[in-house]
Amino acid sequence: MTARSFRPVLLVLAAVLLAGCSAAPEEPATEPGGRPVAHAMGTTTVPEVPERVVVLDSQELDVALSLGVEPVGVASAAADGALPTYLEVPDGITVVGPMTTPDLEAIAALDPDLILSSKVRHEALYPQLSAIAPTVFAERTGDAWKENVALYATALNREQQGRELLDAYTARATEVGDRLGAAERTVSVVRFMPDEIRLYGPRSFVGSVLADAGFPQPAIVRDETDIAVRIGPEQIGSADADIVYVTSYGLDDDQPFAQVAPLWETLPAVREGRAFTVDDDTWMLAIGPTGAGLILDDLERTLG
Repeated sequence: MTARSFRPVLLVLAAVLLAGCSAAPEEPATEPGGRPVAHAMGTTTVPEVPERVVVLDSQELDVALSLGVEPVGVASAAADGALPTYLEVPDGITVVGPMTTPDLEAIAALDPDLILSSKVRHEALYPQLSAIAPTVFAERTGDAWKENVALYATALNREQQGRELLDAYTARATEVGDRLGAAERTVSVVRFMPDEIRLYGPRSFVGSVLADAGFPQPAIVRDETDIAVRIGPEQIGSADADIVYVTSYGLDDDQPFAQVAPLWETLPAVREGRAFTVDDDTWMLAIGPTGAGLILDDLERTLG
């Protein structure tokens, strides 16, 4: 047990509460041998080799595991508290609550020496988190995932591994796209949810993977500045493309298509067998190198 482990959790939580009331966040005291890491919230001194890492979204979990780092804690992005099924998550990782409202007390109890998240997810919690441990935030998720791999790799002292992962991904995306004739095939990604239907574009994670492979995307999302366009069931025709990929979240097997019947069957891609259902965890929650590789696997499986 490290010297830091003897600090009572109650004292840590008191610091968290004080940080939450202060006007400006204070960084934890610099530890000997630490390294400065510039990120979305400023510059933070992190341990030379972090050993007890807490990650607060599936993006950070994917990156950490892809780099060979096993976190001690993770927040769940799934509604039921589960961790992404596409990742081989080792036993013993503590779930510290949902991604939207992570449990600060549970995080502090793990005595982390590094916390990873993003500004878009947890900006309001940064003062409390940084009072618990050195905290590094990316700016956002989505198509910024490759920049985030580089940032988190730096924080984890795995810069070389991060570069190798990204180089391998880029080479493979180019090769897969060339082999599948990507430039000549538009691809649409539709996600059915209980209250809305989303068409994902190039600013999303999956959209960026498609773009890296060279697949054009439909006009409705091509210039979208958000990750997705929300449409109603009567607009499902705008999802048509040469290839259509479908995921669903929070719905049973047949419910997604019941939302858009009978219009769904009028899409040429659906009528001609060019619409494929794929795993929502992999295509939507995966925002890292392992998830990107699995999307390329799906493209090869369905189009090869």
